[in-house]
Amino acid sequence: MNVLMLVITTVATDTRVVREAATLAAAGHDVHIIGRGVPGDWLPPPGVTVSSADGASVFATSRAALGGGPAPTGAPPGTPAAPRGPMPPYRRAARWMLLPQHRASAFAAWTRSARRDAADRVFDAVHAHDFNTLVLGAELARQRGVPLVYDSHELWSGRPRVGRPTPLLAAREARIEGELGREAAAVLTVGEGVANALRGRYGWRHVSVVHNTFPRGTAAAAVPLPDRPTGAVYAGRIAPYREIETIVAAARDLPGLDVTLVGPADDTYLGELDRGPVAVEPALPVDDVDALLRRTGLALVTHSDRWENHRLAMPNKLFHAVRAGVPVVATDVRELARVVREHGLGTLYRPGDDASLAAAVREACERYPELTANVRAAEPRLSWEHDAATLTGVYARLGAGRTA
Repeated sequence: MNVLMLVITTVATDTRVVREAATLAAAGHDVHIIGRGVPGDWLPPPGVTVSSADGASVFATSRAALGGGPAPTGAPPGTPAAPRGPMPPYRRAARWMLLPQHRASAFAAWTRSARRDAADRVFDAVHAHDFNTLVLGAELARQRGVPLVYDSHELWSGRPRVGRPTPLLAAREARIEGELGREAAAVLTVGEGVANALRGRYGWRHVSVVHNTFPRGTAAAAVPLPDRPTGAVYAGRIAPYREIETIVAAARDLPGLDVTLVGPADDTYLGELDRGPVAVEPALPVDDVDALLRRTGLALVTHSDRWENHRLAMPNKLFHAVRAGVPVVATDVRELARVVREHGLGTLYRPGDDASLAAAVREACERYPELTANVRAAEPRLSWEHDAATLTGVYARLGAGRTA
């Protein structure tokens, strides 16, 4: 099949999109991805092609209202502009007020550009990643008479909201998601928690789970694990609602253990963060993160429980730790905690409680041999090889339906 994927990211750093596209290409499908701001020097996997649909928010020429500086390179639409120095109260208020319009304008501009890009392409299926591409995906699928696959990377209606509340917009989005998702030939999502929420909310019975797992084995496997952890690493976006403040506070109570945050940062948030004894590093390639995790011995898999999506989420960080072979110290929040307990992958702490986090780190150090053995035992079930079979099975059924 010729598969057209739609995603409003740079693609290059979107591990779920790249992994799914590469898997489908390896299974014999031709995949083209329309992304946004894709780096010109990035090489997609074999059998996959990529293009950029660009288009700026109407607010892009007035970034002072949104924070005073340019948005981070490759940031998706709606990313707050980075401030130049501390943000004055009036700018903070303007940013809070205007962000919903900024996001909506940016999504609309991308949609117009992506529609033009898709017009002359040949495709037998449309794969829409996340709600912000779903309307266009459904439109293209109807026009060509081809199946639509909706890939929900999160519970869209339950995700963290930055900026002023928009309850009418949220209700409208939920209605549209329910209607268009019902039209889709298949719905994919990242974990059983989100899958059950979608089934319960919309009555969908065509939801399959494809976790954000990693292929087994790592280029960093030659890096030996320590006999006892020397530190703990948070590898992911450094931004609000990810328990970063709790990590910093807990680090003060963990003398002798190096605590590191590594990943892309929300510059507004990072500029106001009291980092204490915690080291902050920029984003690293996946294999380099593997090596860092293995050298230090523990992965911090943290997020708040403030938003429904957080309570249902299965963070990439969890599966990255499994691939690296290291135990986790994770937030005791619903789906994340369930999987950690089910497989014995590490220890848990109460969200927002730095003393509980420090105690969980110390417990993980004491139980380290047991926990590392559990991680090794769980890897076959929590690896991409398992989830790839689900993905290719969905497309095999779509192909069979078209030839029946």
